[in-house]
Amino acid sequence: LQTRMQSLQPDPKAQYRSVYEALKKIVLTEGFWRPLRGINVTMLGAGPAHAMYFACYEKMKKSLSETIQHGGNSHLANDVSQLISLYLPVSVLPGAALLCVSPGPVVKQRMQMFNSPYKSVLACIRTVQKTEGFSAFYRSYTTQLTMNVPFQAIHFITYEFMQEQINPHREYNPRSHILSGAIAGAVAAAATTPLDVCKTLLNTQENMALSSVNISGHLSGMVNAFKTVYQLGGISGYFRGVQARVIYQMPSTAIAWSVYEFFKYFLTKHKLEKRTSL
Repeated sequence: LQTRMQSLQPDPKAQYRSVYEALKKIVLTEGFWRPLRGINVTMLGAGPAHAMYFACYEKMKKSLSETIQHGGNSHLANDVSQLISLYLPVSVLPGAALLCVSPGPVVKQRMQMFNSPYKSVLACIRTVQKTEGFSAFYRSYTTQLTMNVPFQAIHFITYEFMQEQINPHREYNPRSHILSGAIAGAVAAAATTPLDVCKTLLNTQENMALSSVNISGHLSGMVNAFKTVYQLGGISGYFRGVQARVIYQMPSTAIAWSVYEFFKYFLTKHKLEKRTSL
């Protein structure tokens, strides 16, 4: 739904005013399973990405907190430590990870487009590689990396802020983790939608959009994507599909944080019980 609603020059049959209308129309005209197209590609990249983010987050937070707060405790030290520990792992390390997972969104979004000619993941990969070259899978790399830095920074900081408000003792509380995660995802998603729209344009190389602004060949580069989006949709063009993006990210981040907090609690409890028994 997000890919369709971010289209800058959609086919008349694929114009939607809301997420509900888009879902209803797609299911009725294209089949019940059509909205789930590309789910296999998403699942392949989701596990490694979340594992890296949370592992780096926990390690950096612990190390930097101990370094900054050594010899005493202060609110300033807590705040600085928290900010650094949140920002460093999500700004420095994702670049390497994206080199591996960047082709995934290209394949997924091309399969999700209206009247997509690709019947399977392998067919999409082969066709894109044959007609556009291997570099086609990395046209949005810079844009995606640029988007991931503020997204993850806002996401993690908002989650920590919400936890301070509703779960100050940092106990294992599924409701607080789900609520904090959902709000964090919504805020981060809304704030980074302009970059996501540009990423979608670079990934899909939307033919009607490019031809309407007389772009021959393929669009590349984040700056060019920003210019093209503005030419076609103005300021509002940068926020196409924001509703779908927020609705998608809220349960996604809520589930991610609740699962993370559960296993953190479970493993920590198990470790303490093991030490006590010894």
